[in-house]
Amino acid sequence: MPEYLVRLVQVHESFRKAELEALAELAGVDISFVHYLEDSPFAIVSLPSDHAATTVVSRSILSQGIYEFWGRGSTYDELHESVKTRSSSKWKQYEMTPFRFVVDGYRGARSQTEQREIINSFSYLAFKGPIRMRNPDETFSVFEDYDDKADKPKALYFGRFIAGSGREAKTTYDLKKRHYISTTSMDAELALLTANMALAAPGRLFYDPFMGTGGFPVACAHFGAVVCGSDIDGRSIRGTGGSARKGQTGKMDVQGNFKQYGLEPRYLGAFVADLTNSPLRTVQTRDDSTYDGYLDGIVCDPPYGIREGLKVLGSRDQLNETERATHLDRFRDEGYIPPKRAYSFTAILDDVLEFAAATLVVGGRLSMWMPTANDEDVELAIPTHGCLELVSVGVQPFNKWSRRLLTYRKVPRSQAQMVEGGRLGTARNPYEKGVKADDLNDFRRKYFQGFKELEKLRNETNETTGGNS
Repeated sequence: MPEYLVRLVQVHESFRKAELEALAELAGVDISFVHYLEDSPFAIVSLPSDHAATTVVSRSILSQGIYEFWGRGSTYDELHESVKTRSSSKWKQYEMTPFRFVVDGYRGARSQTEQREIINSFSYLAFKGPIRMRNPDETFSVFEDYDDKADKPKALYFGRFIAGSGREAKTTYDLKKRHYISTTSMDAELALLTANMALAAPGRLFYDPFMGTGGFPVACAHFGAVVCGSDIDGRSIRGTGGSARKGQTGKMDVQGNFKQYGLEPRYLGAFVADLTNSPLRTVQTRDDSTYDGYLDGIVCDPPYGIREGLKVLGSRDQLNETERATHLDRFRDEGYIPPKRAYSFTAILDDVLEFAAATLVVGGRLSMWMPTANDEDVELAIPTHGCLELVSVGVQPFNKWSRRLLTYRKVPRSQAQMVEGGRLGTARNPYEKGVKADDLNDFRRKYFQGFKELEKLRNETNETTGGNS
């Protein structure tokens, strides 16, 4: 297959390869990585055609563009030799085409004089067409990859521009310009990436069970999916009821976000529920006759329960007959807020997987964010399910903890794994016991206790060793 040079962005490195693989699957084309390093924004891939390359990269969030690969080397002599060997048969067709040359350096820059000398060194291509810096028919790019603070590039690439990416969408959906957000709204770049990983596309139905202000459904709708969502707190869906931001009109709510971006036709609406009390129909994955679901994708960022404990609908204590009678019709009262009880963090992860297995179509994807620590003694295990295959794991590191983007695919019934009792699904883990937030949330407990203890231990070690540990 033809080889192409992908100009990636040097952020969220652990997600870049997985995103391209997901977009290739969505396009129905094969992709293989010939050259890829996480500390470099340049990757060489094999794809069937220019059309396939355009289709894959045109909606990528972590790429800048894709180029027909004409050569590479560690010096300019090696680069020119590679270009002559790989691409000499193609030069003739661009002989009279309006074109331009671009020199692009990563962690390094060239003066105008140096760039002109580099461009002139490709004179053997013998292009005779007019040079157009604006709107040329073809763009040829020289890429220089430097080590940090190095004087000379460590790698050089040359290619013909094929297509740009969809990265400008992160500016369009920037939270600073969003009609309605909350303190926990997911960054637009990562929301769009999540939608890509879950294969959001026209004609597909997507759902977010923890939608908050609707960041993930908006991202999926951007790529053409029909979306809906729910949240245990109806106030986040209905909005503040206050005035809109300067220059905007209307109530600040989730629907207003879809209206802002012209995505209302793709928004089915939202409802108040939690995952353990969902009104959505589920299929019995343990039954051979009802295995396939109806959702094409689920995207979510489950609450971590750090600032406050996790909750689900339901009373914490058992009600007696008199209490039950007085509570029976309270849901009809204006301003009624249903009672909630504490919930296990590890349980919510397994419940998300169980729900996905019961509602996704075969091949449908779940893309879910999950927190973890940066220390092996504190990090949480990745949950599994017999009906779901783990496709990829991306990590976004912070100071003392990280969060992972886990992407699963629902496998055909014939590939599903049996667990205890000869049934399909997940072997339910023993969950934390108790009624307090710390009792029921291992990550929250370790966040406030384990991290501090680790930090104290490291500080004591540094004091003992003079900071050379």
